[in-house]
Amino acid sequence: MKTGSRSLFRRLVLTATIWTLVALIAVALALTTLFRNSVLRTLDDRLEAVALTVIATAERAPTGRVVPAQPPLDSRYNRAFQGLYWQINGIDDETAGEVLGESESLLDEIIYISPSAFADALASFGQPVPYNAKGPDDQLLRVIIQAVELPGEAGRILAVAAEDRRPADAEVRRFAFVSIGVFLIFGVVLAAGVIVQVRIGLAPVFKMRDAVAEVREGRSERVEGDFPVELQPLGVELNSLLDHSREVVERARTHVGNLAHALKTPIAVLLNETSSDDGELSSLVRRQTETMSRQVDHHLRRARAAAHAKAIGARCDVTSVVDDLTRTLNKIYARQSKSISAFCEPDLVFRGERQDLEEMVGNLCDNACKWAKAEVSVTAGKLDNGQVYLRIEDDGPGMDAEQRKSALQRGVRLDEDTPGTGLGLSIVVDLARVYGGELKLGVSKLGGLSAELNLPGRQR
Repeated sequence: MKTGSRSLFRRLVLTATIWTLVALIAVALALTTLFRNSVLRTLDDRLEAVALTVIATAERAPTGRVVPAQPPLDSRYNRAFQGLYWQINGIDDETAGEVLGESESLLDEIIYISPSAFADALASFGQPVPYNAKGPDDQLLRVIIQAVELPGEAGRILAVAAEDRRPADAEVRRFAFVSIGVFLIFGVVLAAGVIVQVRIGLAPVFKMRDAVAEVREGRSERVEGDFPVELQPLGVELNSLLDHSREVVERARTHVGNLAHALKTPIAVLLNETSSDDGELSSLVRRQTETMSRQVDHHLRRARAAAHAKAIGARCDVTSVVDDLTRTLNKIYARQSKSISAFCEPDLVFRGERQDLEEMVGNLCDNACKWAKAEVSVTAGKLDNGQVYLRIEDDGPGMDAEQRKSALQRGVRLDEDTPGTGLGLSIVVDLARVYGGELKLGVSKLGGLSAELNLPGRQR
């Protein structure tokens, strides 16, 4: 799983931000809807007033047309297709649907009244009925129709007042754009506030994380800090766990020391008793005792390393270990005209015990020096996964793939003439595995064997 997807900070920020944006957009849409309804209500009220004016002054002319004696005063009613219209339709049987009068702005056009709207007006006799319709010049009209009965000869009529609703729709759109823009800006400000709030709220968690990292890197022995009451129990439990871990490690070291003392003394007695006798039995006992001593050393070393590896906070500087080893080996192999060079990247840290790193690198360097013709190179650096690598190369005969595989097995010696026990590489493999690392053998750039040791480094 990706680290980002498990971040508590990112989870809180994303959740709050998404919820805030959704809420703000919903509010913006709700306000736009309310504003739209308000604009339409205002438009309907204006059209109802026009319809009432037409109804109040409508009279039948000798020609049979019905027109208002005092039409609306707005001059747009007198100019063609200016967006303001009135119309009078008959609803009696002999004049049903017939246009009895209209504003000059309609010219030869009429406002079409759908059958459903006509039926609604009759069903709500005397009450205004709003609806939308197509008008002259393909204008989208807001229409108010009202069926009434006039006194005298005028009879029953259907008064129609209409207005081009496109300006109202444009006003609603402008309001929507402005409101959404304002709310988006407000949302960005709120999101920034959420980030600051979450950062401040999680500051004690980050502080505890850094305190744990200090312990992990070996710069502190306990989780120290002034934490809020919600995190205090966690800090106490972490310190208790650290104390328990150190106690377990110390107990393991004590057992290892006791076992070493219990076994070393009898082995030393056996070696001492057989050293002065060259008999066949003494030679056999001496050889087996030496084998026992090597095996005891190997397994005690592995047990000690396992205890160290599980201890929290162990760390050492890689450069100082490599420098010390190369300086010592240069003195030892100077008489054989062999040189050991080293290059280490700065700030390399091995998360483990110094003596274990010395043993692993020392074994590899000593093995390279034994087989090298004249040159051994040690390189140390960082890997992308946070591990450190130490590459030891020589210009010796090297190994083929099968030999490299066999060389990593315990006690295997590819050349009986070279001094050694055959446990060197096996010890390195075991120690590396205990720390979660590995040893890889390959072909050196110098022409011989390349041994690359990957070990846990400083955590990011």
